[in-house]
Amino acid sequence: MKWFRQWAQKSPWILHYNAGSCNGCDIEILAALGPDYDLERFGVLNRGNPKQSDIFLVTGPVTYRSRERLVELYTQIPEPKVVVAMGACTATGGVFRGMYNVEDGIDTYIPVDVYIPGCAPSPQLLIDGMAKALEIWVQKSRDIEKPHRLFGGIRKTLHYLDRRTMAQTLAQSKEKEPQ
Repeated sequence: MKWFRQWAQKSPWILHYNAGSCNGCDIEILAALGPDYDLERFGVLNRGNPKQSDIFLVTGPVTYRSRERLVELYTQIPEPKVVVAMGACTATGGVFRGMYNVEDGIDTYIPVDVYIPGCAPSPQLLIDGMAKALEIWVQKSRDIEKPHRLFGGIRKTLHYLDRRTMAQTLAQSKEKEPQ
């Protein structure tokens, strides 16, 4: 339950995007959000605003009409973000692979962190995938929150001013001044 306490501190919001599926995965998402499985017990909330979302849940095969919207929504989600591909159609194109209007998978357009296999995945698999996505999201949040050392090694640059180098040379010159 240690992992549960970590996630309870920050409640991630999910942005669900249907890229053109048969709605089988969408029905399983609704079942997982219902009282029987209660995905919200992990602090996960399903919202429709990409600028406030942390986890991008994509269902269905990427079609030619939906790929631009997919990339646009991905770029609107702030860092740290986690992408979850739910179902075989999202990962590889599934039963729609090879059709004239379907791309192979979403990983050709955006990086995917978690794949949830199946056609349509059960709510238990969705909960396991969300648990893995939450672990990745917490780790990415920690990596972003780490302080960046200002006075590291000097990097020589050719055509632009490097503020780190300038700050380090300023700090070294202050150390050499007599007091």
